[in-house]
Amino acid sequence: MQLGAFSVSLSVRDLTASRAFYEKLGFAAIGGNAGENWLIMKNGPVVIGLFHGMFDGNILTFNPGWSSEGEPLPDYTDVRTLQHQLKEHGITLTSEADESGTGPASFTLTDPDGNQILFDQHV
Repeated sequence: MQLGAFSVSLSVRDLTASRAFYEKLGFAAIGGNAGENWLIMKNGPVVIGLFHGMFDGNILTFNPGWSSEGEPLPDYTDVRTLQHQLKEHGITLTSEADESGTGPASFTLTDPDGNQILFDQHV
């Protein structure tokens, strides 16, 4: 099961302060839009997303179809296939992608400890 690139999506109170903090830890913005209250930051192989006012709590994020560099992959497991496989394993989803669609889509689930997990395909 290929889950895609992994990152942690952080719900932040102040995007500017959080960006400055993570830059001091060696992270650099590689994507996003501060004007829209979100940034993607990277330090080596580690990727985090900073999101202000978009969701409650932090989220473990997998991006099927993306490399850890944020580049499209030629071969990957589509998010709808992943969704189907997880449901076959008895995983309860909190939101679902339209299985009849193609291209970008997402679904979510929650682990036994209440941690949110997002599968977000951009390609």
